[in-house]
Amino acid sequence: MNSEKQKILITGAAGYIGSVAAYLLLQRGYRVCALDNLSTGHKASVLYFKEKYPDSFSYHQRSLHDALDDIFAKEKPGLVLHYAGSCSVTESMSDPGKYFSNNVCGSQNLLREMDRAGIKKIVFSSTCAVYGESRYTPIDEQHPSSPVNPYGVSKLMIEEMINWYEKLKDFRYVILRYFNVCGASDDGEIGDSKKPSVHLMQNAVRGALGIEPFYLTSPEVDTPDGTPIRDYVNVVDLNEAHIKALEYLSQGGRSEILNLGTGKGNSVLEIIDEVQKAAGRKFDLQRTEARKGEYAKVFADNEKAKRIINWAPEHSLQDSVKSLVKWYTKHPHGWKESSEPASWPAMSCGGGA
Repeated sequence: MNSEKQKILITGAAGYIGSVAAYLLLQRGYRVCALDNLSTGHKASVLYFKEKYPDSFSYHQRSLHDALDDIFAKEKPGLVLHYAGSCSVTESMSDPGKYFSNNVCGSQNLLREMDRAGIKKIVFSSTCAVYGESRYTPIDEQHPSSPVNPYGVSKLMIEEMINWYEKLKDFRYVILRYFNVCGASDDGEIGDSKKPSVHLMQNAVRGALGIEPFYLTSPEVDTPDGTPIRDYVNVVDLNEAHIKALEYLSQGGRSEILNLGTGKGNSVLEIIDEVQKAAGRKFDLQRTEARKGEYAKVFADNEKAKRIINWAPEHSLQDSVKSLVKWYTKHPHGWKESSEPASWPAMSCGGGA
């Protein structure tokens, strides 16, 4: 199959990371079938793609808990990029049932529907939260998996399900374990509309631009400045890895689990300093209730991704901040939702990764 012409089904395509994925794929001549139930995704992003790419973009609004056989039969995608799911560590600590229902049960139904339709290739958005507290850094893919919050547990359960589908149903997969995602599309056209965002850099840029007050939610931990150290990977770089992964599978690559990160860590206070420098504005740091389920330090060993799919991050922290400044200057409160109904069949799930 010509990878430039195959259709890619994206779950969570109206959410932050999934919408950037759709944008990059459409720009490169792929056909995209978007799935999102708009529970946290945004119809305005779907309308944007439908207007800009009318011949190569289709959309269905439906939950991953629903039957999907009609969509697979109509769209005939060659591969699934699975971003959809609930993704807040803090929320998972207060409402674990939501995470096991949305993430695990929704993914199981997706896998079953894929199997019935004979679609056997999947790229899955997982997370470094499957590792839990780091026993060594940088973290490679052999690091023990000991998640400390229901979000991480739910993602690890999905990984295990996908692995069983490979063993028993001849699936092939690439599981991508994200570290901390930041930035917007380079032109500032597509970005994060969560209110509030779960991402530090996004919230810091909003604070720097005076859109809303910025609050420190990080717990005090055992690091040099007392704030958690994370690996911040640009959302365009992240999705470049997804494109490389789908091409790898389309060319016959075997199943793999890969870390996606920059290979270095920055503390919360270091990120805030970078935002203030790049945005050219200072803002007050106010503390509020600390997030639960956090750990002190984690950053990636990304050598395996470099070796297997020839991927390496290209954007700097400054690049990510600048793209967010563009995005929030155009969309200070995220996508402005239209009251007009979509005029084509709808479908959705999760609206995020």
